[in-house]
Amino acid sequence: MIILGIDPGTAITGFGVVEARGNSYKPITYHCLRTGPELPLASRLKHLYQGISDIITQYKPDCMAVEELFFNKNARTALAVGHARGIALLAGANAGLPVAEYTPLQVKQAVTGYGKADKQQVQFMVKTLLGLQEIPKPDDVADALAIAICHAHWSSSLGGRLK
Repeated sequence: MIILGIDPGTAITGFGVVEARGNSYKPITYHCLRTGPELPLASRLKHLYQGISDIITQYKPDCMAVEELFFNKNARTALAVGHARGIALLAGANAGLPVAEYTPLQVKQAVTGYGKADKQQVQFMVKTLLGLQEIPKPDDVADALAIAICHAHWSSSLGGRLK
């Protein structure tokens, strides 16, 4: 199964494409989409939509996993992440992909075995599970890979069904 993991944000959206075979994971590609704060919001969202659509076209994932919005004390940040999440969900739906959503707690639990793991523990496990030489940067990219691994973990534990 080829999974596209997305860590949404309007400034930086991390993405990772991972091939999962049982408990074995192989990174296919990972990077981030960036938009400048000088651009109007509509232009930033259009850029993210086109970028995610291009990734789907190029790598042909079987499914997509996106991080759910978590409670954020800063309403402005939460709203910006919500915009980017909506764009990611729309790109996946328009491509006909099954889309799953996972909370940060579920991602941490799947990747480290501990739902309250810190960012460094998650990043170390992403590096280890994918056999990478170093932790992917920026953090949004490592998070996107963790989301893809999480989906592989949960979908295999559910008999291959989406959540």
